Amino acid sequence: MKCPVCGGEVLPETKYCHRCGSPINRGFQDIIVVTTPSIPGYRIRKVLGVVTGIVPRTRGFLGKIVASIQSVVGGEVSTFTSELEKARMEAIERLRDKARGLGANAVVGLDLETSDLGLQAGVVVVSATGTAVIAEPESESPQIFSGG
Repeated sequence: MKCPVCGGEVLPETKYCHRCGSPINRGFQDIIVVTTPSIPGYRIRKVLGVVTGIVPRTRGFLGKIVASIQSVVGGEVSTFTSELEKARMEAIERLRDKARGLGANAVVGLDLETSDLGLQAGVVVVSATGTAVIAEPESESPQIFSGG
């Protein structure tokens, strides 16, 4: 199996990638997550409530040094990109866990936000918020009306 973020090989029982630290989500498809208010091909049977996954992240001392060197040269600061991507995935997985706990099989209206705590500590918070729902597939057979 491969990590969805860095492509590194991971063992079947591994929960996090040893190379980039991203969570390995084996049950990734058990909860449908969409940014739209509806899911094509499904109808929402019940709304269960708002769910949120929040992940605060900071770079370690060495990571901050590497980032400052990269910022002097210019361009993308890859150490921060990698951390933000991991935090985004973890926030969505926490959102899924909370939705699962409510008995949902889907989350609609996903909104991702990133903010800096502003404490001069370099702490960034990634938050994933959506509405937990129970969704069921719409009928695949067309409705046939007989005239009468």
